[in-house]
Amino acid sequence: MTQYSFVRRSPTPIVSGFRNTTIAPAVAAMAVNWLPPVSLTASGRPVFLPGEVERCLLPAVDLEPGENPSLSPLLSGLLVLTSHRLLWIDETSSSGFALPFAAVVHAYPPKKSIRSMFASPRIRIQVSASPDGRVVAGGTRSEMITVVLRGKNDPDVFYGRLLEVLRSRQWEVSVEAEKRDLESVSAGTSTTTAAARVRMPVVGVSGILRKEQELWESTDKSLQEAFQDLNALMSKAKEMVQLAEKMRLKLLSGPSAQGNPNEEEMGSKQDMQDWLLSVGIASPVTKESAGALYHQQLARELADFVKLPLEKAGGMIALIDVYCLYNRARGTALISPEDLLQACTLWEKFDVSVMLRKFDSGVMVIQNKAQRDEEVFARIVSLAQKPEALRTGISPSDAALTLGIAPALAKEQLLTAESIGLVCRDVSPDGFRFYINLFREIDTNDIYL
Repeated sequence: MTQYSFVRRSPTPIVSGFRNTTIAPAVAAMAVNWLPPVSLTASGRPVFLPGEVERCLLPAVDLEPGENPSLSPLLSGLLVLTSHRLLWIDETSSSGFALPFAAVVHAYPPKKSIRSMFASPRIRIQVSASPDGRVVAGGTRSEMITVVLRGKNDPDVFYGRLLEVLRSRQWEVSVEAEKRDLESVSAGTSTTTAAARVRMPVVGVSGILRKEQELWESTDKSLQEAFQDLNALMSKAKEMVQLAEKMRLKLLSGPSAQGNPNEEEMGSKQDMQDWLLSVGIASPVTKESAGALYHQQLARELADFVKLPLEKAGGMIALIDVYCLYNRARGTALISPEDLLQACTLWEKFDVSVMLRKFDSGVMVIQNKAQRDEEVFARIVSLAQKPEALRTGISPSDAALTLGIAPALAKEQLLTAESIGLVCRDVSPDGFRFYINLFREIDTNDIYL
């Protein structure tokens, strides 16, 4: 009788879009080989290209390469549809990759069948790639990338927006606009003068049509001149935002070496900070683009925005002031106070450097997490122990000058210091005056000492 022996082997780990939910470092490294990386801000928001605008956001999306087994899929990430690229972001590891639309050949709609009703919707995108599998524009081979939409994402809406972006070809318009600007600067008015000298006689039907065409061109020129200021403002807005970002990075990099001639041209650091506070946001988060992720993405964008105002305001700024500054930067895409408050409360779930704080009086402020109350209280006690302060006390305005914050917020800090017994309050017709608390130095065991 023949005997058979069975050996149990450990199962081989399977990498597929249905098993894994996170990206291992090796998988992320392999993903770099076929998609270029994306730069992210400190809060996890993508850094957009010049002229790039955010169009749509979808959570829990997979990007699966074609039939190439050497390329690993990107699983369960945030998909951002912009006017130039398709961005995939892993919020847990703060990494992301981009699919440039310049490399896209065609996009196929999701299939409608009985089988597709019980599976995640899939949208296939045909791209050009290099011989080693990297997605590049003008590649020698063709690859197929599958976008797997999980959860409650609507595939038809996303596919419609994707087709709209691909048909607009905004990434080519930006390049052509830059070329036209360079050519117009180099050529000057020679082309216009040559075109003005060449005129065909008005003869026959073609002459009448030409005359009508000239009339329409004249009307269009008049309209362009009427809206010249508005068009110039709209065309330069994104350039100014990009310039402001460069200047902000220059400020954060610290003082440069002495004798730099650019320092005099850029002006003082204080003037630059005052000017940067009034610069807008190139691609603000909206409910139309973010959908269900609106408040999460709004919280990340707001965390990046308030860094510069907090540096200028001494590490603490009132929530109402942030509301005014943020809406001014967003232009016409305004947000409500409820949206701002809900976005600030989500900071507890994200790894950001700012936090929302509420004082006992009900005043809500935004402050840096690195700012500790012990340091603020130590500066208040040091100010209250000065000879002049021992005689007349300190006011909220005096504390505001020392702490570098607004007087209303300085008053809240003084009241908090009073609640823990560091200072004492005196209310008079002249207002609030705070003195150092000498009762803390009294020994309760020998009060007559």
